[in-house]
Amino acid sequence: MLLTLSTTHRPASDLGYLLAKHPAKFQSFELAFGSAHVFYTEASEERCEVALLLEVDPVGLVRGRTAGAEGLLDQYVNDRPYAASSFLSVAIAQVFGSALGGRSKGRPELAETAIPLEARLPVLPCRGGEDFLRRLFEPLGYEVEARHLPLDDAFPEWGESPYVDVTLRRTATLREFLTHLYVLVPVLDDEKHYYVGTAEVEKLLRFGGGWLASHPEREAITRRYLKHSFRLTREALARLVSDEAEDPDADEGRRDREEEAVEERISLNQERMGTVLAALKGLGARRVLDLGCGDGKLLARLVDERAFEEIVGVDVSCRALEVAARRLHLDRLPERQRSRIRLLQSALNYRDARLAGFDAAAVVEVIEHLEPGRLDAFARSLFEFAKPGAVVLTTPNAEYNVRFEGLPAGKLRHRDHRFEWTRAEFEGWCRGKAETFGYSVRFAPVGPVDQQVGAPTQMAVFTRAGA
Repeated sequence: MLLTLSTTHRPASDLGYLLAKHPAKFQSFELAFGSAHVFYTEASEERCEVALLLEVDPVGLVRGRTAGAEGLLDQYVNDRPYAASSFLSVAIAQVFGSALGGRSKGRPELAETAIPLEARLPVLPCRGGEDFLRRLFEPLGYEVEARHLPLDDAFPEWGESPYVDVTLRRTATLREFLTHLYVLVPVLDDEKHYYVGTAEVEKLLRFGGGWLASHPEREAITRRYLKHSFRLTREALARLVSDEAEDPDADEGRRDREEEAVEERISLNQERMGTVLAALKGLGARRVLDLGCGDGKLLARLVDERAFEEIVGVDVSCRALEVAARRLHLDRLPERQRSRIRLLQSALNYRDARLAGFDAAAVVEVIEHLEPGRLDAFARSLFEFAKPGAVVLTTPNAEYNVRFEGLPAGKLRHRDHRFEWTRAEFEGWCRGKAETFGYSVRFAPVGPVDQQVGAPTQMAVFTRAGA
């Protein structure tokens, strides 16, 4: 089985430092099930590509096992191609261990930098089809190319095999990229060549900790990764969503507690909601999305405005949607009122046909909770696929943080924030996306304006050309 990794980061040959594998050397590694070979097919300043080739020894799979040993596998029968699978995950962990851990002695700063990466798996089992493949990788910000492989090139009438030739592209740290491959390749195969016990739960939580809890397919991923063990799946899911699994009433607003404590002096949240509401009304919007609606603070205001005929709240967290439903008293609303509002579970960086064609979308204090490497996927799903007539987007102004007395220097307003932008950074990103996707954009401050550092919140209002 074969995996190739490439980058066009300059100098691209720095990939060798990240992998701790010299581009000029052919290296082999003995594994429990065979051998792994690492070699570079290209290593220039413009492009660098490394190949990880596995030779699986069927005898090695059972060598040294005794009858009754935990995890003893049946004699492995070579009745299918050795497609990318859990063998590959084991090889990644053992051969590229330092990169998987985010470490690089030669380029420590590059190990923490998002760079353009591409992976190709020429033979990848895909139980669930291309749609499932895309549902796994696209929410994480990947561009996916898949070509179905025939059962036999000589007999095309036999149809397609269960294997695909897959290319994955994303700008990310190498650690993130390898982590996703490590977890998701065996999930696509829906099989593992070794015993799965409680140790696998720990591995899944370790490698999926930063992204799996918010993934729209987290249950399917967890179930397949743990070989459909009900006990292990239940344990892993409970730990993955432990923050959400508590009493929703007690959890209401916990996501914002730290931020609100910082901003309490100026009651910024209330002003922010009022400003966004006024912007939506000023746009003349009738069908409105609240993306990342959380516990429904903005939704409650939208429902009170009769001008909004259709209101859809969207969040990746089912628990947050439950809280929002209670805040809105959906179970007690008259049918006429109830028909105006829907709550949908969806990931913001995943294309969802249900979100297309609205007059306007509100994205209030959401983007800073996304990993920087997923912002491009979010922008595409919003501006290219959902394509609302207008977008009202807010995010903290990092420059204003020095005015919050309770906030230590250099600390973000909320522990879940992945970044906070200055005004220049925010405006640069917004103008770039507006130009790319055919929108105009204007900016407005939210909250008291300081002459030196601006307002605590910054808002962008996008308007689609021709809308």
